[in-house]
Amino acid sequence: MNWKDFLKKIQKSISNSWQRKNIQRSSRISYHIIWNVILFFITIGIIGLFFTAGIGAGYFASLVDEENVQTEEEMVNAVYNYDSTTELYFANDEFLSDVRSDLQRDETQLKNISEYVQNAVIATEDQYFETHNGIVPKAILRAVFQEMTNSSTKTGGSTLTQQIIKNQILTNEVSFERKAKEMVLAMRLEHFFDKEQILEAYLNIVPFGRNAAGENIAGVQTAAQGIFGVNADELNLAQAAFIGGLPQSPSYYTPFQNSGGLKNEEGLQPGLTRMKTVLNRMYEAGYISQDEYNEAMDYDIVADFKEAEESVYKKYPFLVNEVQKNAVAVLAKLLAEQDGYSEEDLVKDEELNEQYHITAEREISSNGYRIHSTIDKDIYDVFQKITREYNNYGSDKLARNNANQPIMVENPETGEEEQLVQPVQVGSVLIENNTGRIISFVGGRDYDIAEANHATSVPRPNGSTMKPLAAYGPAMELGKVQPGSVLPDVAQNFRGYNRPPTNYSGVYYGLVTAREALYKSHNISALSVYNSIIDQDPAEQFLTKMGFDSLTEGDHVNLSLTLGATKNGVTVEENTNAYATFGNNGSFVDGYMIDKIETKDGEVIYQHESEPVEVFSPQTSYLMIDMMRDVLSRGTGTAARSSLSNPGVDWAGKTGTSNDYKDTWFVATNPNVTLGSWMGYDYNQSLDDGYSNRNNVYWAKLVNAATEINPELMAPSNRFERPNGIVSRSYCAVSGLLPSDECSKAGLVESDIFNANFVPSKKDYSLIQDKYATIDGDVVLANDDTPEEFIDGDGFTFNPEWLKDMGYDKLSNMKQLTARKSGPWQDIQYPTDDTQVEKGKTPSAPSSLKIDSKKLTWKTASGDNIIGYRIYRASDPEDDNFKRVGSTTDTDFSIPSNDAVYHVTAVDFFGQESKPSKVIENGDFSDDEEEDEEKEEKKNKKEKQESKEKEEKTESNEDSEADVDTNDEEEVQEADDRQENAEDDSDSDAEENEDSED
Repeated sequence: MNWKDFLKKIQKSISNSWQRKNIQRSSRISYHIIWNVILFFITIGIIGLFFTAGIGAGYFASLVDEENVQTEEEMVNAVYNYDSTTELYFANDEFLSDVRSDLQRDETQLKNISEYVQNAVIATEDQYFETHNGIVPKAILRAVFQEMTNSSTKTGGSTLTQQIIKNQILTNEVSFERKAKEMVLAMRLEHFFDKEQILEAYLNIVPFGRNAAGENIAGVQTAAQGIFGVNADELNLAQAAFIGGLPQSPSYYTPFQNSGGLKNEEGLQPGLTRMKTVLNRMYEAGYISQDEYNEAMDYDIVADFKEAEESVYKKYPFLVNEVQKNAVAVLAKLLAEQDGYSEEDLVKDEELNEQYHITAEREISSNGYRIHSTIDKDIYDVFQKITREYNNYGSDKLARNNANQPIMVENPETGEEEQLVQPVQVGSVLIENNTGRIISFVGGRDYDIAEANHATSVPRPNGSTMKPLAAYGPAMELGKVQPGSVLPDVAQNFRGYNRPPTNYSGVYYGLVTAREALYKSHNISALSVYNSIIDQDPAEQFLTKMGFDSLTEGDHVNLSLTLGATKNGVTVEENTNAYATFGNNGSFVDGYMIDKIETKDGEVIYQHESEPVEVFSPQTSYLMIDMMRDVLSRGTGTAARSSLSNPGVDWAGKTGTSNDYKDTWFVATNPNVTLGSWMGYDYNQSLDDGYSNRNNVYWAKLVNAATEINPELMAPSNRFERPNGIVSRSYCAVSGLLPSDECSKAGLVESDIFNANFVPSKKDYSLIQDKYATIDGDVVLANDDTPEEFIDGDGFTFNPEWLKDMGYDKLSNMKQLTARKSGPWQDIQYPTDDTQVEKGKTPSAPSSLKIDSKKLTWKTASGDNIIGYRIYRASDPEDDNFKRVGSTTDTDFSIPSNDAVYHVTAVDFFGQESKPSKVIENGDFSDDEEEDEEKEEKKNKKEKQESKEKEEKTESNEDSEADVDTNDEEEVQEADDRQENAEDDSDSDAEENEDSED
């Protein structure tokens, strides 16, 4: 069958079916079926839609089911609880800095914000702001659809109200639950707040990128100042559009880098493009006209950006940190007191103290306080300038630790380790005496080199600056010492020392007054004073009252405390504050740096009130001041005084040095202020020679610079006022007692000022004016048997009774009492008790007589208690008529050139005289024949006389005489031996004395 036949067959079949109405019947059935199917799916769809909506509503309800319904008060508190930057101020309300925090924010009111900014934010962030009730449904649906479809274009669906909720009440978490809560809370917030309140809150809350110093900023006022240097109400249209576009992506659109300064051209482009977008939306919304739009589009906004600037923190790092630290401490105490805790509770409970400090730190970083410090800006600035420009600190040194190992650091450029090079560091504090106000300080030479504040936070041994505070001041207050008191600066043993300590110079200065000991800074004298009062715990009675809080129990019983050897050291602030006690008439006023703290609404929640604590009487304080005046006029602080531009100002102070010259100090006070300075290495290495003068001159430069700024404060015309109860009295410089006739005759009477309650009442008995003799260098008071020619009449000797009462008779070398003394002191002799001098054998005759250049010399005779020699002369060797021509305590005697013969005898303390020495001739005694005959005749006559005398003696007497002759011969030999031994001992003593000097 071909295809034509096939088509005919189909045509015939369709024709037959149509005639029988088969097709019409089938079409009608199909229509009903399809329609019913469509109706079924429509019904299912509607049911599904309601079901889905029900599920969605249920899910939404479940998301917000646990969210507490907040009251109006709760929502108000939450919304306005945005962090507000705390501000720090110099004295006199001069702005210093914002508190260091991650975000800088200054709060403002809507009336102080340009309408351009308000409109820019509304047009860009929430175009339906004026009409919606907290949410825009279609915007939310659009955002949900974009989220579900993972669309690359996301327009966002949050209103300004929702953004406030997100920032202040909820979190930035991305979730349906957070979004649902946000919608509910946004509608509730709209119920409590009007639109202006919402807009104001928003403009104070949102971040706006960074300022010209690279700091993160929030709030439109902070943005206006940080980006353009104007207030929020001064922004023009272009500036407002730029700021209005920042909240969408602050870090991306900000024109500044993290480190401060403008981004490059490429980096600026996103922000500029965003500004144009904002202008376009403002125009479309009808906020600006065509002309305004065109003008703003052509505006050179880049020219308005602030130039790169250093943050205030970088300019004042030591100061900002210190003021903030002090403010936290003050607020912590304040918060604790509000909860019923005292300051003592915080001291005792370390955990409680830490808890309140943490709370205070949070409050200060976010509550927008205004903290007013005591720091004078001009003086502070000039102190830093002097510190930077001073060029005589000493050399930089390679740092080493306590084990003398090198300190290694990484070189930031090469990444390699190298030994740390450390400069001499410095710290200084200026305090007002009567208030405790800290006017200025120096924390260090460069914060980038060392961040530690060397004025307030680095404790160091304070050396001799501790002497007035721990020894002289307390001892005067307790009546133990006065400026004219005489102290023994000699080698002596002190508890806690393995051997007698020495002075800084390595030598001793004998009997010195307390005044001299202080201004010359003798260590032994200070130890003697402190030793006399240590049983009364001066550390507790005086030092703790003057703010030394870190003293240990060991410090209280350690004699070397008075030399600055505390276990923990002291800070420059503590040391200076303590010296201000003397400048404040004996009353200590704790130093402070926080004058007052205000809330952001101007309510004063803290106002400092000084509370003086009496430590010393006005009399003690004045005496101490007067002694310390000498430190600058003739003591260790003369370099400071000579460098002052106003040397007439009444300054009184003290220098100090620690062991191995690792620290050098100078602290001084005048009637208004006290200034202390310190120099040293952070790693405790010894300073270069001249360190004390360098620090003294640095101190003077600080004084001079501050005086130029505030002469009334720094250079008062008045002097320290002398209180009642101070009197002038004379005293004996030997004992410190009232002058005796002997002391007056010796020329050793001096005068000084005293506390009238502690004027010496006992008369001096340290000196005796009497006859004495010298035995082997020791002075012995003469008795009735002592030959007159060897006695020093009307001389001055120390009274043995006084020496014993003072304990000086126990000294290993009593002659240290007048060591390094001159003038009348050299005439005072050291007596030996004559009861200790025993009568011995008759001295042996001197030997080894020689004559040279008209001087007769001999060796020291052997024997006990020899006090001198007698010289005899005859005309010639045959002349027995020797006559005494002189006496001497030496071993030489000047003779005339005439021909003569001499012999010498030794005399002891009791008047016993030795046999004559061998005769020595001075001149030529060669005779002629006649003279020889005369000599021979005389010789024979003498021999006959001697023979006759021998015959008259009995045999027994002859035997006895022989024994005597033998004994005499042995005694002569023994005397010679003793003489040689005495010479050896003398040499040995000389060597020991030389070692002692070294």
